[in-house]
Amino acid sequence: MLIGQLADALGIPTRTVRFYERKGLLPDPERAENGYRVYDDTTLARLRFIRTAQAAGLTLAEIASVIGVRDDGTAPCSHVDSLLEAKLAEVRQRRRQLAALEAELSELLERSRQLDPADCTAGEICHIFTPTETVPS
Repeated sequence: MLIGQLADALGIPTRTVRFYERKGLLPDPERAENGYRVYDDTTLARLRFIRTAQAAGLTLAEIASVIGVRDDGTAPCSHVDSLLEAKLAEVRQRRRQLAALEAELSELLERSRQLDPADCTAGEICHIFTPTETVPS
């Protein structure tokens, strides 16, 4: 199949196929006598893998490492398992960070609703962000 047919089969632009080729994620395609790139079903399968791995959060470098393991003749399952474990840990850490940010934003919104804009001085810029100070007795 030609590059346009390959791209259409996956719903991606032809420039994406060329990009993956430049990045080494796809092997150099065969060329027809007229110089057109000619692809087979293995390229289609590899592109599907790349798109699915990206949807799971893997970076192109991580995807390249999986492809490298496979191209060396080894099943990359344990490597993929390690990558997915690391990705899941990152997601869980990010969720904790987002939960903390959500709590902080909620507190700031509550504070903003209790403050009078007329009490905001030029030196504070915005008193919503000025911490309340408690003076020890």
